[in-house]
Amino acid sequence: MIPIKRAHEIEAMRRSGQAVAEIREELTAAIQPGATTGEIDALAARLIRQRGGKSPFHGYRGFPGHICISVNEEVVHGIGGRRRLAYGDLVKIDVGIILDGWVGDTATSVPVGAVSHEVSELCRQTEAALFAGIDHARSGKRLGDVCSAIEKHVSRAGYSVVREFVGHGVGRSLHEEPQIPNYGKAGSGPLLKPGMTLAIEPMVNMGRPEVKILADGWTVVSVDGKPSSHFEHTVLVTEGDPEILTCRKVAASR
Repeated sequence: MIPIKRAHEIEAMRRSGQAVAEIREELTAAIQPGATTGEIDALAARLIRQRGGKSPFHGYRGFPGHICISVNEEVVHGIGGRRRLAYGDLVKIDVGIILDGWVGDTATSVPVGAVSHEVSELCRQTEAALFAGIDHARSGKRLGDVCSAIEKHVSRAGYSVVREFVGHGVGRSLHEEPQIPNYGKAGSGPLLKPGMTLAIEPMVNMGRPEVKILADGWTVVSVDGKPSSHFEHTVLVTEGDPEILTCRKVAASR
């Protein structure tokens, strides 16, 4: 069963969503040539702690990192360590926070300096696919409408969606019902209702869709070694337009 959040629970998820959006932006700014992936992970741990939260990833099934940080052909679930970022790398950060018992979950793809036009376009189209899916996260739509919209956008752009890893519901737990594949049939699946909160996250490969897991038991890479991009937002289904809980709100200047 897909959980339906009540008004006070939605307010709590707005707070966790804003907190993790702020952390995502601070980490994005810290991704520079010469930084190590371990340093980025350590910074994330400090930023989460400063906000009074905890990482939902750290210790999850034994995962050792506070965020997932994946570089170039690494798709998801990369572990921060000694790797030093280089000019031209593409870094994916998947960031979460548990704040007052509620999870915010978001991801972005960050170029280190200038990247090739091909990699830049991969990122642009992956983010566009995310928003194509979000546009269908509406009351009265079916989950398959979200999934199909993502797949169609990616296919039209000439890329492939990763099929082994999917989005998910999110709330009290990092992973709730439903599973949200980045492919599917429009008009199929559960009916979307106001109060559902969904972590929608296309993972898109420049080349083939197949992936494999490295010897560390976590890091997922594209089998052909080509770059992969990843974007994610936590989204609230409402009576009207979808509300993106992990879009950073900027205070209006006086």
